[in-house]
Amino acid sequence: MAALGIFSRDKKEKLDRGLEKTKENVFKKLTRAMVGRSEVNEEVLDELEEILISSDVGVNTTLRIIERIEKRVARDKYLNAGELDRILREEVAALLAENADGEPVGFESVLTAKPYVIMVVGVNGVGKTTTIAKLAHQFKKLGKKVFLGAADTFRAAAVDQLSVWAERAGVEIVKQKMGADPASVAFDTLSAARAHDADVIIVDTAGRLHNKLNLMNELAKIKRVMQKVIPDAPHEVLLILDGSTGQNAFEQARQFTAVTEVTALCITKLDGTAKGGVVLGISDQFRIPVRYIGLGEGLDDIQVFNRTEFVDSLFRRDNE
Repeated sequence: MAALGIFSRDKKEKLDRGLEKTKENVFKKLTRAMVGRSEVNEEVLDELEEILISSDVGVNTTLRIIERIEKRVARDKYLNAGELDRILREEVAALLAENADGEPVGFESVLTAKPYVIMVVGVNGVGKTTTIAKLAHQFKKLGKKVFLGAADTFRAAAVDQLSVWAERAGVEIVKQKMGADPASVAFDTLSAARAHDADVIIVDTAGRLHNKLNLMNELAKIKRVMQKVIPDAPHEVLLILDGSTGQNAFEQARQFTAVTEVTALCITKLDGTAKGGVVLGISDQFRIPVRYIGLGEGLDDIQVFNRTEFVDSLFRRDNE
């Protein structure tokens, strides 16, 4: 088992439980593929390729993983099929490391400015509002003063939900009436937060992908208005994706990265799905760091993404 280091045992156990269905899906198929095999050959790699694709890792990322394993097989000449788990784990971790980009070790290390401004994007239903609440809760636990901005003003439910979560998390919220200009809400949020010496500002935005030009213009306007208050804001544009939707999450990532500069990802709803492989594919294909993962509905059910522990939880056998 990988050294836990700063990654606490309870977090590791929660990660193990959250990825259980994906792990079971991968290993059940991998075990069947290995029956009666004594070496890693072309036939085994073909089956591994099929297993990874069916686990929503994605075709391009799967081919990159297979290519890495082929090089290992060629270099080491002979590899026992029983070693495939370990090789797979090592090569996937190495692939993710290419896009680590100074991977943070905890919630506090994410905060590289004061106030640290996060603009959150993503379609409705992916867990955007609850993710904002979870982040607010984590930062509040660190003793940080947090302000939320309800700039998704096109859905009354979005403002109401965020208000409820803000109350639960014990943080401030700035909001206007439904239909208000989202950029105006962002301006008011940053102004109020700065006046109260806030540490973290999280601004929710609408995610209406049916009109990409409008969305692009709206997000660009929100950024411009933010910069009138805090010149280098936002410090992070966080795209929320629902991991349980598998390939649909890839499509949403494609569409959002086309309309705005996304700097980090949060993959939600990984607990209870067999599609956890989507984290590997999205991280690899979009070259955008996965910053957080969601593993449940509670305020504490979010983790700063740790690639080593994620790969370990995904590919380590229970008897290791």
